[in-house]
Amino acid sequence: MSDEQHGMFGAAGTGDTSGYGGLVRATASAGSSQRPFGGYFDQVADDLERAYPDFADAIERVVVDRGELTLHIKRERLVEVALILRDKLKFEMSMGVSGVHYPEDTNRELHAVYHLLSVTNNQRIRLEVSVPDVDPHIPSLVEVWAGSNWNERETYDMFGIIFDGHPGLTRILMPDDWQGHPQRKDYALGGIGVEYKGAVTPPPSDRRSYK
Repeated sequence: MSDEQHGMFGAAGTGDTSGYGGLVRATASAGSSQRPFGGYFDQVADDLERAYPDFADAIERVVVDRGELTLHIKRERLVEVALILRDKLKFEMSMGVSGVHYPEDTNRELHAVYHLLSVTNNQRIRLEVSVPDVDPHIPSLVEVWAGSNWNERETYDMFGIIFDGHPGLTRILMPDDWQGHPQRKDYALGGIGVEYKGAVTPPPSDRRSYK
Protein backbone atom coordinates (compact mmCIF):
# COMPACT_ATOMS: atom_id res chain seq x y z
CA MET A 1 0.00 0.00 0.00
CA SER A 2 1.13 3.58 -0.54
CA ASP A 3 0.08 7.10 0.27
CA GLU A 4 0.67 10.49 -1.34
CA GLN A 5 3.21 13.06 -0.20
CA HIS A 6 2.92 16.68 -1.28
CA GLY A 7 5.97 18.89 -1.73
CA MET A 8 9.57 17.82 -2.22
CA PHE A 9 10.14 17.37 1.51
CA GLY A 10 6.58 16.81 2.58
CA ALA A 11 6.28 20.46 3.63
CA ALA A 12 2.75 21.78 3.91
CA GLY A 13 1.40 25.26 4.53
CA THR A 14 4.55 27.28 5.20
CA GLY A 15 8.23 27.45 4.55
CA ASP A 16 8.47 25.55 1.27
CA THR A 17 10.91 27.66 -0.73
CA SER A 18 12.36 24.67 -2.57
CA GLY A 19 10.38 25.35 -5.74
CA TYR A 20 8.81 21.88 -5.51
CA GLY A 21 5.73 22.73 -3.48
CA GLY A 22 3.43 21.32 -6.15
CA LEU A 23 5.19 17.96 -6.32
CA VAL A 24 2.99 14.93 -5.57
CA ARG A 25 4.58 11.51 -5.15
CA ALA A 26 3.74 8.10 -3.74
CA THR A 27 5.20 7.05 -0.40
CA ALA A 28 5.68 3.52 0.90
CA SER A 29 3.49 2.11 3.62
CA ALA A 30 4.88 2.35 7.17
CA GLY A 31 4.10 -1.31 7.81
CA SER A 32 6.53 -4.21 7.83
CA SER A 33 7.50 -5.90 4.59
CA GLN A 34 6.48 -9.51 4.08
CA ARG A 35 8.86 -12.39 3.52
CA PRO A 36 10.63 -13.34 1.41
CA PHE A 37 12.55 -10.06 1.36
CA GLY A 38 14.81 -11.14 -1.48
CA GLY A 39 18.57 -11.18 -1.97
CA TYR A 40 20.65 -11.44 1.19
CA PHE A 41 18.05 -9.62 3.29
CA ASP A 42 16.40 -12.85 4.48
CA GLN A 43 19.78 -14.20 5.55
CA VAL A 44 20.54 -11.03 7.53
CA ALA A 45 17.16 -11.19 9.29
CA ASP A 46 17.56 -14.92 10.03
CA ASP A 47 21.12 -14.50 11.34
CA LEU A 48 20.05 -11.60 13.56
CA GLU A 49 17.11 -13.58 14.98
CA ARG A 50 19.42 -16.50 15.82
CA ALA A 51 22.10 -14.28 17.37
CA TYR A 52 19.70 -12.05 19.31
CA PRO A 53 16.92 -13.86 21.20
CA ASP A 54 15.08 -10.57 21.90
CA PHE A 55 14.83 -9.78 18.18
CA ALA A 56 11.02 -9.65 18.13
CA ASP A 57 10.86 -7.24 21.05
CA ALA A 58 13.69 -4.96 19.85
CA ILE A 59 12.70 -4.61 16.19
CA GLU A 60 9.60 -2.52 15.55
CA ARG A 61 9.44 -3.48 11.89
CA VAL A 62 11.54 -4.59 8.93
CA VAL A 63 11.08 -2.62 5.73
CA VAL A 64 12.39 -3.51 2.28
CA ASP A 65 11.85 -0.69 -0.19
CA ARG A 66 13.62 0.22 -3.43
CA GLY A 67 16.09 -2.62 -2.97
CA GLU A 68 17.19 -1.53 0.53
CA LEU A 69 16.69 -3.12 3.95
CA THR A 70 15.85 -0.97 6.98
CA LEU A 71 15.52 -2.29 10.53
CA HIS A 72 13.42 0.01 12.73
CA ILE A 73 14.84 -0.36 16.23
CA LYS A 74 13.48 0.64 19.65
CA ARG A 75 15.91 3.19 21.02
CA GLU A 76 16.43 1.37 24.32
CA ARG A 77 17.65 -1.68 22.37
CA LEU A 78 19.79 0.19 19.83
CA VAL A 79 23.19 -0.50 21.40
CA GLU A 80 22.41 -4.19 21.92
CA VAL A 81 21.37 -4.64 18.28
CA ALA A 82 24.36 -2.64 17.04
CA LEU A 83 26.80 -4.84 18.95
CA ILE A 84 25.22 -8.02 17.57
CA LEU A 85 25.38 -6.62 14.03
CA ARG A 86 29.03 -5.66 14.47
CA ASP A 87 30.33 -8.73 16.29
CA LYS A 88 28.10 -11.55 15.02
CA LEU A 89 26.96 -10.42 11.57
CA LYS A 90 30.20 -8.58 10.69
CA PHE A 91 28.80 -5.14 9.94
CA GLU A 92 32.16 -3.58 10.74
CA MET A 93 31.49 -0.06 9.48
CA SER A 94 28.96 2.68 10.07
CA MET A 95 29.02 4.83 6.95
CA GLY A 96 27.15 7.73 8.50
CA VAL A 97 24.28 8.93 10.66
CA SER A 98 21.45 10.92 9.07
CA GLY A 99 18.71 12.89 10.78
CA VAL A 100 15.16 13.26 9.45
CA HIS A 101 12.32 15.44 10.74
CA TYR A 102 8.69 14.41 10.16
CA PRO A 103 6.55 17.01 12.02
CA GLU A 104 3.33 15.11 11.29
CA ASP A 105 4.61 11.77 12.63
CA THR A 106 3.15 12.23 16.11
CA ASN A 107 5.46 11.09 18.94
CA ARG A 108 8.01 9.99 16.32
CA GLU A 109 8.94 13.34 14.81
CA LEU A 110 12.73 12.85 14.85
CA HIS A 111 14.46 9.93 13.15
CA ALA A 112 18.12 8.88 13.21
CA VAL A 113 19.26 6.62 10.37
CA TYR A 114 22.48 4.59 10.50
CA HIS A 115 23.98 3.25 7.26
CA LEU A 116 25.92 0.04 7.90
CA LEU A 117 28.40 -1.85 5.73
CA SER A 118 29.72 -5.39 6.10
CA VAL A 119 33.09 -5.43 4.37
CA THR A 120 33.39 -9.15 5.11
CA ASN A 121 30.10 -10.08 3.42
CA ASN A 122 29.70 -7.14 1.02
CA GLN A 123 26.29 -6.26 2.48
CA ARG A 124 24.55 -3.00 3.37
CA ILE A 125 21.61 -2.36 5.69
CA ARG A 126 20.13 0.56 7.61
CA LEU A 127 19.04 1.03 11.20
CA GLU A 128 16.38 3.62 11.97
CA VAL A 129 15.34 4.93 15.39
CA SER A 130 12.39 7.28 15.97
CA VAL A 131 11.91 9.57 18.98
CA PRO A 132 9.46 12.34 19.92
CA ASP A 133 10.25 16.05 19.74
CA VAL A 134 9.72 16.38 23.48
CA ASP A 135 12.22 13.62 24.32
CA PRO A 136 14.84 13.62 21.55
CA HIS A 137 17.29 11.23 23.25
CA ILE A 138 18.99 8.30 21.49
CA PRO A 139 21.93 6.24 22.84
CA SER A 140 25.23 7.14 21.19
CA LEU A 141 26.91 4.45 19.09
CA VAL A 142 30.39 5.99 19.25
CA GLU A 143 31.54 3.12 21.49
CA VAL A 144 30.33 0.65 18.85
CA TRP A 145 31.52 2.46 15.72
CA ALA A 146 34.00 5.23 16.56
CA GLY A 147 33.40 6.86 13.18
CA SER A 148 29.92 7.85 14.36
CA ASN A 149 31.42 10.62 16.49
CA TRP A 150 31.25 13.54 14.04
CA ASN A 151 28.15 12.14 12.33
CA GLU A 152 26.22 12.22 15.60
CA ARG A 153 27.46 15.75 16.30
CA GLU A 154 26.20 16.90 12.90
CA THR A 155 22.82 15.24 13.44
CA TYR A 156 22.58 16.93 16.84
CA ASP A 157 23.57 20.28 15.33
CA MET A 158 21.14 20.13 12.40
CA PHE A 159 18.16 18.30 14.00
CA GLY A 160 18.51 18.58 17.77
CA ILE A 161 18.72 14.82 18.42
CA ILE A 162 20.64 14.27 21.67
CA PHE A 163 22.96 11.23 21.61
CA ASP A 164 23.31 10.12 25.22
CA GLY A 165 26.81 8.96 26.12
CA HIS A 166 28.54 10.82 23.28
CA PRO A 167 32.03 11.89 24.45
CA GLY A 168 31.65 15.50 23.27
CA LEU A 169 28.23 16.36 21.87
CA THR A 170 28.73 19.94 20.66
CA ARG A 171 27.77 21.72 17.46
CA ILE A 172 30.04 20.97 14.53
CA LEU A 173 28.76 23.24 11.73
CA MET A 174 26.95 26.11 13.45
CA PRO A 175 28.37 28.41 16.16
CA ASP A 176 27.98 27.16 19.72
CA ASP A 177 25.46 29.89 20.56
CA TRP A 178 23.27 29.30 17.48
CA GLN A 179 19.56 29.13 18.16
CA GLY A 180 17.62 26.25 16.62
CA HIS A 181 18.49 23.37 14.29
CA PRO A 182 18.62 24.42 10.62
CA GLN A 183 17.53 21.19 8.89
CA ARG A 184 14.31 20.75 10.82
CA LYS A 185 11.20 21.49 8.81
CA ASP A 186 9.96 23.97 11.42
CA TYR A 187 13.13 26.07 11.07
CA ALA A 188 12.45 29.41 9.37
CA LEU A 189 13.96 29.75 5.89
CA GLY A 190 15.67 33.04 5.03
CA GLY A 191 15.82 36.13 7.17
CA ILE A 192 19.49 35.74 8.17
CA GLY A 193 22.10 37.97 6.56
CA VAL A 194 25.48 36.41 5.72
CA GLU A 195 28.62 38.53 6.13
CA TYR A 196 31.66 38.07 3.91
CA LYS A 197 34.92 40.00 3.83
CA GLY A 198 33.97 43.47 2.72
CA ALA A 199 30.38 42.60 1.76
CA VAL A 200 27.07 41.50 3.20
CA THR A 201 24.73 39.14 1.31
CA PRO A 202 21.04 39.63 2.15
CA PRO A 203 19.01 36.65 3.32
CA PRO A 204 17.35 34.47 0.63
CA SER A 205 13.92 35.84 1.45
CA ASP A 206 15.10 39.29 0.33
CA ARG A 207 16.86 38.34 -2.87
CA ARG A 208 14.77 35.67 -4.60
CA SER A 209 11.15 35.13 -5.41
CA TYR A 210 9.67 31.65 -5.22
CA LYS A 211 6.32 32.56 -6.71
